[in-house]
Amino acid sequence: MSGFKDVQHLFRFAGLFVAVILAFLVVRSYVVPKSFGEYGHYRGAAIGEIAAHPIKFAGHQACASCHTDIVETKAKGAHAHVNCEACHGPLATHASDPSAMTPVKLDTLVLCVRCHAASAAKPKGFPQVNPAEHMGGVPCQSCHNPHSPEIRPDTGKSLAAGGAR
Repeated sequence: MSGFKDVQHLFRFAGLFVAVILAFLVVRSYVVPKSFGEYGHYRGAAIGEIAAHPIKFAGHQACASCHTDIVETKAKGAHAHVNCEACHGPLATHASDPSAMTPVKLDTLVLCVRCHAASAAKPKGFPQVNPAEHMGGVPCQSCHNPHSPEIRPDTGKSLAAGGAR
């Protein structure tokens, strides 16, 4: 019995397989960063790189230190637990030096719909509107103060002060 016929083909294939694996390991050693796997399945050096990015968000407390009147109004309204920068965007530059940056005037016709456009995926108790039917092109702040958006039923005006008409 002579064993397998043409066994040298199998040895060549096995040799090729080993060569491919070795080539893969060599390329991988150059491509995969040295800190990969240090703290789990990602680059350990990424933590330092992300920490080096400039801070963009100031946080609710930074807004509250200067805008106490708005914070008091907001605390009584439906948006009490919505942080300022969720609507106004990152304002660390403004918080550190108010003269360095003036926040842009928000377009409530676009901004409010981001959260309050009617959707079956939202909880039933969450205030939702069909923008075309509800607003008719009129900005939300015409009837609502964005910081305390309830509407007084008898006049149709916002309960909180500051609702521009």
